[in-house]
Amino acid sequence: MSQPPAPSAQVTAAEISRIAGVTRATVSNWRRRHEDFPAPSGGTDSSPLYDLEQIRAWLASRGQRTAATPSGELRTTLRLRERAGAGTSDLLLLVLAAARRPADGLTGLHALVDADLVKQANDAAAEVVDVVPDTAPVRFTDADAPVLRALLLCVRDEGAQTALGVLADRELEDSAASGAYRTPAALADLLARLVPGSPARILDPACGSGTLLSAAAALGARELYGQDSLPVQARRTAVGLTLTAQDGSAVTVRTGDSLRADAFPDLTVDAVLCNPPYGDRDWGHDELAYDPRWAYGFPPRAESELAWVQHALAHLEPGGHAVLLLPPATASRSSGRRIRAELIRSGALRAVVALPPGAAIPLHIGLQVWVLQRPQPSWPAHRTVLFVDTTGEPTAPQRGGSRSGAVDWTRVTEQILFAWKTYIKEPNAFEPQAGVARAASVVDLLDEVVDVTPARQVRASQTDMDPRELADQAVTAREALTEATRSVASLAATEPWSAAGASARQWRSATVSDLARGGALKVLRTTPAAPRQADGEGGPDVGSGATRPALTGDDIARGSGPTGRIDDAQATEQVPEIAVGDVLVRGLIGGRGPVARVAGEDEAGVLLGPNVHLFRPDPARLDSWFLHGFLGSEANLAGASTGSSTLHLSPGRLRVPLLPLEEQRRYGKAFRHVAALREQARRAEEFAERTARLVADGLTGGQLVPSEPETLELPLTPSVPALEGKRKKS
Repeated sequence: MSQPPAPSAQVTAAEISRIAGVTRATVSNWRRRHEDFPAPSGGTDSSPLYDLEQIRAWLASRGQRTAATPSGELRTTLRLRERAGAGTSDLLLLVLAAARRPADGLTGLHALVDADLVKQANDAAAEVVDVVPDTAPVRFTDADAPVLRALLLCVRDEGAQTALGVLADRELEDSAASGAYRTPAALADLLARLVPGSPARILDPACGSGTLLSAAAALGARELYGQDSLPVQARRTAVGLTLTAQDGSAVTVRTGDSLRADAFPDLTVDAVLCNPPYGDRDWGHDELAYDPRWAYGFPPRAESELAWVQHALAHLEPGGHAVLLLPPATASRSSGRRIRAELIRSGALRAVVALPPGAAIPLHIGLQVWVLQRPQPSWPAHRTVLFVDTTGEPTAPQRGGSRSGAVDWTRVTEQILFAWKTYIKEPNAFEPQAGVARAASVVDLLDEVVDVTPARQVRASQTDMDPRELADQAVTAREALTEATRSVASLAATEPWSAAGASARQWRSATVSDLARGGALKVLRTTPAAPRQADGEGGPDVGSGATRPALTGDDIARGSGPTGRIDDAQATEQVPEIAVGDVLVRGLIGGRGPVARVAGEDEAGVLLGPNVHLFRPDPARLDSWFLHGFLGSEANLAGASTGSSTLHLSPGRLRVPLLPLEEQRRYGKAFRHVAALREQARRAEEFAERTARLVADGLTGGQLVPSEPETLELPLTPSVPALEGKRKKS
């Protein structure tokens, strides 16, 4: 009886573009222009899927050579295997086995016939089966030969870690926990270096993909313990650490929820590194009420982070340190006040560090690092806690750069490590670092709120700042304000407009829907995907290549570069790429800041984030800045929005005047001038607030004193009626 043909893999248009080495727009053109282009074999009308073998045959018939990388080929081949009902966990074993062979050995394996290749793969996987948790013995078959070859080539040409990432990311995509994130490597390195000395035994009870344990291993840790609730993440950590750990290191990784089912109940280590899940109300509050780990108080249901803090302390040797990445609310929520007080009173809380926004997901929030130490019974209690604030001045990110890219990790790491190392040498003699670090006394911290937010504690040390340093900062801020004010005045002095006459101009207009039907523009929008959940590490490795930057509605309002991220695997035709000249309009109307933006070179190639409408004009028929001005007008937006408290834009209802292209360009020039004026005014406002804050803090803190009466000239501020009278007279 003949075997049924093996099912062919299905690929998206984005994957076809990677295979062929072309853009997604080119794939779209092929679909429209070539009648012999393969018809969709699955998916939906908006997200079609194509038979991989048919696509390959069509490309070959056109002489189009494949441009897929080994990792791309592995991703594609995995689809074929998954349709046959197999997952990727067994292949993790083969990554580890393949990494232990030389490159020429992998080439030899790749050249074997299917039967011999499968036998060699089974033998190799059996040798390392004990490394990966919760993995049954594997039995590859001849049907697995294509994916085995793709895996061997990926390990040989791009490395075992790349192959490991492809397998783990693919399994996460198909699980309910898709979107697990990695902690950025620079942040993981910082957290590991905050542990004093040279700890040998490290535990991460929410290890995710093992980034923190890898950072600890790079600094010399030899016993690495990890646990994660996601089996795929635990397996990924086990293989990844085994690949990178030093010779003689011991790697032990388990699967399970550390709070509910601790895999290491009797283990104590030199240090704990952890980036736990945030805001988890289902952490086990009801069944863990009498758990012995709550030495500092039973965590409320909304304080899962304080449960992780005490879990970490319970696993430390006396004198050992724990470093956790936590959301800022943990430092100030009233429900956690009593536990924070006990941590301070006992000397367990040693330092709280505020990171700048963009350090890790969520990028718009400045996360905090808590450094804790399990008290030694014989030691005197600590009398101070160190606070470090690296958030800097509140300036918006630059256009064209994401918030994560804006973090100066060299500066941040140097500031934090210098303050921490200086503090632990002489905790009670720490000299404040103006605006950055301060050691607050335990007595001062144990007030009615027990707020350990670094900004609050560091600002309280303004009286310690050198008067000359503060005066220099105020002068620098004032000079920046003066320059920004000159720019505003220069733009305001130019008037690229004039009165229309005795009455307002009237014109014919068309809706965006009509213009789109006529081909004058295209309206695109990203289809919202399921929200990405953070794994035990809380934040992604922004530079890992698994995601691409996306421009969000908040970015338009802030005037910033793209701060969103979209999975590369989700970047199908339903996630458009922004091009120069596109007009971008927020989908949710309200709040401060611009509603629309014209994309420039900085935004070219960036993905369109959710809640943003993209209008792509035909440059022979519509001017981008003309379109920007009319689409973003308040009256137009009001007429095309629905809702009460939150207004949702209906893009097709927006109206655009029907004017000749030359006249559109004149309007566009005026709108561009208005946009520049608004941007410079925003910068001037920021510098004015910064200057005023520095001067006010200096006057109240004693570092600055008022000028002599004869040199102090107060500006004359006319009242509103006086200004109205002046306007009427002019």
